[in-house]
Amino acid sequence: MELSETNISNSELTDSELKKTEVNEVLELDLYKENHGPNMNNSDKQIEDIAKALTSGTRRSILRLIQKTNEAMDVSNIASILNMTEANISAQIKKLQEAGLIYCDYCSGNHGVRKISKVKFNKVIINI
Repeated sequence: MELSETNISNSELTDSELKKTEVNEVLELDLYKENHGPNMNNSDKQIEDIAKALTSGTRRSILRLIQKTNEAMDVSNIASILNMTEANISAQIKKLQEAGLIYCDYCSGNHGVRKISKVKFNKVIINI
């Protein structure tokens, strides 16, 4: 799997703060909290969002790819590597971002603005 010609150059990433963003080691969520009991708590919504985001094989592939490269990647490059349309990748990235699994930012590119993404966490733990 080689990076395509659409790969973001370091000079393009200077417009974005995403390059400086560190990947957090672990996101730990609790299904049950002593002070809340078994009722809905704030992490329930986050657990649901993450679970829904991870049901898609495409979204899992995107996460693996971004994590494997250990760098921010743009939509065009992800689409090229996964052999999918940019529209599909963009829609899937939006869902991953809404679930809180990736950072997204925009930077200038050769042909306008590029959306770049980077994973937020190396590991997600849900305590039951």
